[in-house]
Amino acid sequence: MNKFKYYFVLLLAGIAVVSCNKSDDDEVVTVPLRDYAVQYKADNDSIEKYLKTNYIVEVTTDLDIKIAKIPAGGAQVSLWDQQDYPLKKREVYNDGITYTVYYMSLREGVGQSPMNTDRIYATYTGYLLDNTVFDSSYDVPGIWDLDGVGARGVFVDGWKEIFPKFKTGTSTMASNGVITYDNYGAGVMFVPSGLAYYAQSSGTIGAYTPIIFTFKLFDLQRFDHDGDGIFDYQEDLNGDGYVYDFRDTVTYPNPPASLVDDTDKDGIADFLDTDDDGDGYATLFEVTKPTGAPFSGVSKYYPYSPTLDNPATPNVDETEIWGVPRRPTGELTDPAKPESIDNPRKFIPEDYTEPTRLRIHLDKTYPYQKK
Repeated sequence: MNKFKYYFVLLLAGIAVVSCNKSDDDEVVTVPLRDYAVQYKADNDSIEKYLKTNYIVEVTTDLDIKIAKIPAGGAQVSLWDQQDYPLKKREVYNDGITYTVYYMSLREGVGQSPMNTDRIYATYTGYLLDNTVFDSSYDVPGIWDLDGVGARGVFVDGWKEIFPKFKTGTSTMASNGVITYDNYGAGVMFVPSGLAYYAQSSGTIGAYTPIIFTFKLFDLQRFDHDGDGIFDYQEDLNGDGYVYDFRDTVTYPNPPASLVDDTDKDGIADFLDTDDDGDGYATLFEVTKPTGAPFSGVSKYYPYSPTLDNPATPNVDETEIWGVPRRPTGELTDPAKPESIDNPRKFIPEDYTEPTRLRIHLDKTYPYQKK
């Protein structure tokens, strides 16, 4: 090994977060993390260079994509310039900075888009920027939890940010029970290291390495993280398709107000808050059907909005013609007296169905407050 290679190996070893080398006084030397903004600039430069020097060899009818480097003197159109699957961007606030994440949509899909906290059923293949594969599901769909929790939790933040830009497909079950998917979303994401493994190495992925994923999104399962009877996607107040736990001030030291989904402004996002409006009544209590209330279906709770019967359960009718109501707007119990906890208004059908209503679990004025 010549001297250059010897010192190069020493340099690579030095990028570890905690070095095993010792100083003269046997003190362990800690190597600090790289600055996120500085590293992101380097990653973004590498990703943009990749996009400008690689091209699409093929996209099959099953939406498998092959990408290769443009050879010297080659006339192939780069990923950056091609228009069959134009590059898109998503701005992501993380680590106290704003990342630009590039992705390509091979097909958007026709079903539902997952939240960044939902469970997905998908396939993937991961690549380094030299187009070598570092991991793959081998086109076998798997279950992945975008919330990053549990054995199936996703720890690459890029997944949490890009999968919600796609939709699930349609499914058909054969007589033997095999499910076939069609019209599913498929794409490619180009992930800077800060939204991947950053300073940690993983297999053939070195520290501070941007990576690429091709993927297909077949199906999803909605989550209700605080168990309040309202799914996470229904607690996305700004409707952007994402919810975040901004109590994590290390990752989110100064989040933009536009990203906050917190009805009562108590610092706990609605998808984690068991009392969304801070009125002292648990959300689950407020969405529970009271005795004698108009309802159909089998649930003891109002759905967020009226729902149809589930065709997968032919022996049970889950039809719910009533959703979570707003504060009642009907006539007063005693028209001669003002509205109060002792003289409430009556519910009318529109209180359960009007699309733009402020549902009672988000209305701090209901249940009526005692004087």
